[in-house]
Amino acid sequence: MDSIHGPSNGPIDRTRALDAAARAFAVLQDEQLQKVLAAHAGPEIPVPRQLFVNRNLHFSRVELVGFDMDYTLAIYHLRRLEELSYQMTIERLVSVKRYPDEIRKIAYDHAFVMRGLFIDKKHGNLLKIDRFGHVGRAYHGRSPLPDDVLQTLYRNERIRLKNPEYAWIDTLFALPEACLYAGIVDLYEKELDQPCDYTKLYDDIREAIDTVHRDNSLKNVIRRDIGQYIFKDPELGPALHKLRSGGKKLFLLTNSAFDFTRAVMSYLLDGVVPEYPSWRNYFDYVVTDAKKPEFFSGHHPFLEIDQTKDDNSTLGEATALERGRVYKGGNLAAFERFTGSAGESVLYVGDHIYGDILKSKKTSMWRTCMIVQEIEDEIAYLESRHDEIAALAQMEGLQARLDDEVQRRKVRLNQVERRLEKHDGDEAKNEEEFKATKAELDRVRRALKECVSVVKVIEQDVEAQFNRYWGLHFKEGNENSRFGEQVEQYACLYTSRVSNFVFYSPMHVFRSPREVMPHEQAGALSGKLGLMGSEGLPKASLRAPTDIP
Repeated sequence: MDSIHGPSNGPIDRTRALDAAARAFAVLQDEQLQKVLAAHAGPEIPVPRQLFVNRNLHFSRVELVGFDMDYTLAIYHLRRLEELSYQMTIERLVSVKRYPDEIRKIAYDHAFVMRGLFIDKKHGNLLKIDRFGHVGRAYHGRSPLPDDVLQTLYRNERIRLKNPEYAWIDTLFALPEACLYAGIVDLYEKELDQPCDYTKLYDDIREAIDTVHRDNSLKNVIRRDIGQYIFKDPELGPALHKLRSGGKKLFLLTNSAFDFTRAVMSYLLDGVVPEYPSWRNYFDYVVTDAKKPEFFSGHHPFLEIDQTKDDNSTLGEATALERGRVYKGGNLAAFERFTGSAGESVLYVGDHIYGDILKSKKTSMWRTCMIVQEIEDEIAYLESRHDEIAALAQMEGLQARLDDEVQRRKVRLNQVERRLEKHDGDEAKNEEEFKATKAELDRVRRALKECVSVVKVIEQDVEAQFNRYWGLHFKEGNENSRFGEQVEQYACLYTSRVSNFVFYSPMHVFRSPREVMPHEQAGALSGKLGLMGSEGLPKASLRAPTDIP
């Protein structure tokens, strides 16, 4: 069948393209080349430790690599820190905000919260939404929202980040507040039989948790026993050393004050690599108390820290950024001017979608890498359920096919039925065709019903076994979750920890998978086009470079 629309620039000679395709096939089938590549391939990188690529990045073009500290360079023992933050927030709500003592008995449940949830401050609900802003599942307090209520509240609602009625749980620091919010809603409505002002409750919890971070009460507890709360990654020092050895300058840009930064970074890096007796030796520039995301759009000056004191006092405004000195505050424009590096020559690594990733991407054109600590557990879990997930994909494909077949046979059955009513044609033949089509329709319907049941059971089991409340971090139903969509949209790279850079050369070219739209995924088209991921294509990105010591 001729195309409805021909090529916009008229017919072209396909000889060159066909010749190139033949040459490509020859390269792919070159056995000697495959032997050379196999002989020099580095060890395979475990999937949970890989860097995943949303946007191509030539690492050789990056001059300056920057890092956030909390949940980036410093990976916290989540359960311990969450419990500590949770209990300190409760104590402040009771002592300062005059909440009833009963809230002390609300236990923290780490499984009930995950990054990427939304709090509906108007109705007192926790929501998980897909990439389009549609609510997939919801809880009021600690109870699932009934389907009819969910449909009434959110059927025609798209959740937008800028809507002040919603709060996004976009940092790991914020997990305790979501759990506490749900617990207090339950306590008030189910046990105390009191009305709950959902918006005020959220604001009070937000203020309390901000205060325990801001007044250093939380950080003072951490400093007294850093090893209890922060994981000391033995590969962090070697990873930073490898970047410096590859000609990169490194900088630290954190919202934490200098006294806490010094304590944490000393614990993580002092003496780990012989060439770097102090954590300070790794970094060309150190900026503390940066007030991100305001750093990226504000105009605060850089102030030099007096390192001889432990009170974060300053020596005055800085007119340059120098190695060996420490600064606080500052702003993006001055930073780029002082360092001589800007735009795509800078890669910034952080854990906070808004403060570290989204804002820096929108205002600076810096390249971005997001640390998603949770991804290691999710990948390991998905690998353990590989067979069920593969069966689910096959059954979903069969379900779509059976849906089509039901409709086709219903149409055919109606056609035959009308012929019988009108006595059109051979009646015996029409009767025979009617019975055969009806039998086929019944068989396909039974298969479809069974298929739908199987898909539902497997899908619910796979998600519930990971998290019985919310399922997988990056998915909501068949769609990416809003959290997953934000990672994909704003992070050039994402990975589970900074030390994963140790597996890659500082000259590495990070290549994203070929983006494929649904019409390109059609079976026949995929086979003919040889889309990314087809068997037989090299998968060099899954192996480490050969320069790993």
